[in-house]
Formats: sequence, C-alpha cells, structure tokens
Amino acid sequence: MAAGARRHDPDRRQRIIDAAIRVVGAKGIAGLSHRSVAAEADVPLGSTTYHFKTLDDLLVAALRQANEECAPALAVREGEDLAGALARLLGEILDADRGRAELEYELYLAALRRPALRPVAAEWCEAVSTALAEHTDPVTARALVAVMDGISLQVLLTGTPYEEPYAREILTRVLA
Repeated sequence: MAAGARRHDPDRRQRIIDAAIRVVGAKGIAGLSHRSVAAEADVPLGSTTYHFKTLDDLLVAALRQANEECAPALAVREGEDLAGALARLLGEILDADRGRAELEYELYLAALRRPALRPVAAEWCEAVSTALAEHTDPVTARALVAVMDGISLQVLLTGTPYEEPYAREILTRVLA
C-alpha cells in the first residue's frame, strides 16, 4: 500500500459507535472525547472526527443504537395482563444487565443538557408509546412510559432491587 493511502474499512464507523458506548459505560459521558473513543476503537483520532464532526453527533448515533438494541419486546404471554407483562419486562431489562440499563438512561438523560439528543430521546418515548398504544389508548400508553421510566430511574439511582409486585401494582393503577 502506498504511503498515505487509506485502507478501506467499512466497519470503522460502527466500531467507533460501539467504542463510544463502551467509553460512556465505563467513564460516563464526562469521559467521552474523540481521543478516548479513538483509543477504545483502535482507530486514528482523525477517523472519529471524520465520521462524527462533534461529540453530539457521536452521542446521537450511540443513543440511536442503544434505542434499537433495547427496542421493547412487548410480548404479552397467554393469559397475562398488560400490567403484569410490563412489570415482567421491566424486571428483565433491569435484572439482565443493570450496567447496560444505566448506560442507556445516561445517554437518554444527556438530552437534558445536549439539545441535539432531544429528538432521539423523543423518538424513543414515541416508539414505546406507540407500541403500548396497541394494547391501550394513546394517553394511557404515554402515562405507562412515564411510570416505567420513573420506576427504572428510582431503582437505578437508589441501588435498590427491582420489585416486580410493586411495579405491577402501580401499572395496574395507571391502567384502571
């Protein structure tokens, strides 16, 4: 290969996004920089700025990927009520990989200070509300999303174990 020639690397952009998610998972958003991501992805620093001009651009891609990976599987089992299904799903999300849940909420909450992330966070809320609206009305679906987010944040912020019976009771009240 001639000096200065670029090697074709079609997966580089994806590796950078994956690396950004790992950096945020390990160091939080405060630890995210083009340099830290380049080191984690094992790519030249210029590659991160080529694919993502700003850190917000990179965070948007990371949040979008996190949203896609955590797309709600709202499978209601035979004979299971909606409140029970949602309480079970919340438990699966929070118990399966608490670190991953923390990462996803950190990315989600970053939208408070980073306006570029707000449309992606709004897309997530809308997608979950739309999925829930197949089982209830749109207003109740939005309320369920708010309650599930609140329960999730309380569990993650306090370090307390997730209590499925409590979540089921609260979700049942919203549905009543």
